[in-house]
Amino acid sequence: MSVERAKAALRAQVRASLRAMSEAQRRGASTAVCQCLRERVLPAARTLLFYAPLPGEVDVWPVLEQALASGLTVALPRFDAATGRYEARVLDSAAGVVAGPFGVREPPARCPKLEPSRADWILVPGLAFDVQGGRLGRGKGYYDRLLLEIRGRRCGVAFEQQVLPALPGKPHDARMDALVTPARWIQPPG
Repeated sequence: MSVERAKAALRAQVRASLRAMSEAQRRGASTAVCQCLRERVLPAARTLLFYAPLPGEVDVWPVLEQALASGLTVALPRFDAATGRYEARVLDSAAGVVAGPFGVREPPARCPKLEPSRADWILVPGLAFDVQGGRLGRGKGYYDRLLLEIRGRRCGVAFEQQVLPALPGKPHDARMDALVTPARWIQPPG
């Protein structure tokens, strides 16, 4: 089976598993992940690149709001239609986000770009991760391209059923430096 076919099959499997979660399970798991991020990531950061959670993803928004209130520099991806890519923009207020072209919350155009080397931590969504630091995205490559441009420690954020023993991958796929789930903090080898 080709890598692309294997990835497609895993995406379908993980999506089905996520659909089976109740909203109460999702909320409880998100709360546990947020607590771990507050303990492990916030104390070690001055600048963080968050993601705006889609329905069905771990909700890290409470940590984003806390980071802003604490005076940390917080950025979110913003889609640039001219380039067809996401870029990191510094957010001045969680209340100021707007709906982007794909329905994802993002900073307004007036927000400045984040210097590529400024992020201490990057919180990374994905459909699946493995314990070696591999990530399986949604298949369009938007986040992989953003991760090529932004430097910082990459922390995959996932529900427990999104962590698999191994993922098919290619050399250009982004690797994670850490992975957080409701039950554990995973430090991949290397």
